[in-house]
Amino acid sequence: MRSTRQKVIAPLLAGAIALTLLTGCNVGPKYKRPAYQAPEAFRGADESQVATNTQASLGDKTWPEVFQEPELQTLIKEAMGNSFDVRIAAQRILEQQAQVKITRAGQFPQITAGGNGIGADIPSSIGNISSPLAFGGLNLGISWVPDFWGLYRKQTDVQRAKLLNQVWAERAVRVTLVQQITTSYLQLRALDHELEITRQTVKAREESLKLTSTLTNAGSAPLSDQRQAEQLLYTATAQIPQLEQQIAQQENSLSILLGRNPGPVARHADNILAPPPQDVPVGMPSQLLERRPDIQEAETQLIAANAQIGIARAQFFPTLTITGSAGVGGDSLSNIFSTDSRTIYGIGQLSQPLFMGGKLRGQLQLSQEQQKELVISYQQTIAGALRDVSNALIAMNKTKATREQQQKLVASAEDAVRLARMRYQGGSTAYLEVLTNDTNLYNAQLNLVTAQQNEALTLVQLYAALGGGWK
Repeated sequence: MRSTRQKVIAPLLAGAIALTLLTGCNVGPKYKRPAYQAPEAFRGADESQVATNTQASLGDKTWPEVFQEPELQTLIKEAMGNSFDVRIAAQRILEQQAQVKITRAGQFPQITAGGNGIGADIPSSIGNISSPLAFGGLNLGISWVPDFWGLYRKQTDVQRAKLLNQVWAERAVRVTLVQQITTSYLQLRALDHELEITRQTVKAREESLKLTSTLTNAGSAPLSDQRQAEQLLYTATAQIPQLEQQIAQQENSLSILLGRNPGPVARHADNILAPPPQDVPVGMPSQLLERRPDIQEAETQLIAANAQIGIARAQFFPTLTITGSAGVGGDSLSNIFSTDSRTIYGIGQLSQPLFMGGKLRGQLQLSQEQQKELVISYQQTIAGALRDVSNALIAMNKTKATREQQQKLVASAEDAVRLARMRYQGGSTAYLEVLTNDTNLYNAQLNLVTAQQNEALTLVQLYAALGGGWK
């Protein structure tokens, strides 16, 4: 009896071993990164930046190397640890890691073990059945679908690509967070500077009002001059509560990015924003393909789509399912492991799709067309990244020129106010000239703050465009 069982099982085991050796067969296409003709240099880079393209790019630096202000570094570090978006993104990585394990398990045999038992106390009056009555057994089962065509391996490849996608998505969140924190911080400091300028303007206009009131009381100036001086003063004082409101609200917005409740935010005492460093190395455009998280995300989606084609192709081929079971049993512990109580069997089932109404071909065509779409999306993402860097470089150069001209305007406006007040005190002009020049100076000073803010933000924009901030 035992030899008969061996004769039945041996061919099944031999077939399973042979199929195992053949499971290296893979019907899916091998992934190859789509070609993209990147320019030799970024548009908008000046000669000094082009000359440093062989050096390490700004995007290769860590954010503490780029943003060296201690207060800002403290805020970014706090945000990295407390931000809701970063924590959610990190959790999604862990979830996808578990999904990879679940999908990969399909490549291996599934083995189960179990047992059963029954006992009964039978009355002696019933037949010749001995009492108590007891039966029991142990069994071991196995089920396996050999991955002959690489179906399960391709499914695992899809999940691994999705895992990489989540990793790069988490890095993209970090890049965005660094950009948001730094941008909000610079905007907050610019508002502080505007408030400081406004308070200084209020003091100057209060002194001007005192002088005008003195001249009016002495009969040397008309009452209209005093009223115009009051208008100048109240225009400035009305700006203070508005700026204080904007500052408090900006602090609240920044607090949320930090993962804390709304509240004050510590910052640098000097409100004047320093211009970004000159000759910032930007590297080669081709480096964006390896550094930008959004480009890497697009490529991982393409890798997953490529594996989906292999899954669709594998559906055309036969599937072999092998199941087996072995067990022992008896009516007492002494004979439960005896040779006569063993039970062993194996079953092999082969299935081949013959007619599916075009479903399989439709699935294959769908996966191929989706892969082509993602190739286009991948190329579009690269083009968008090149645009972002170019826009940031152009902005860095042009905002510098704007800030320089605005500084000249402020210097000219300050001198014009000085001359107008001297002429007014000497009785050579009406107060309207003082009013006009003072208004022009105040507006020019606020515009200079905006120009300084825009110039400082170009470094943030360029750093994010180059894919920096996730390290």
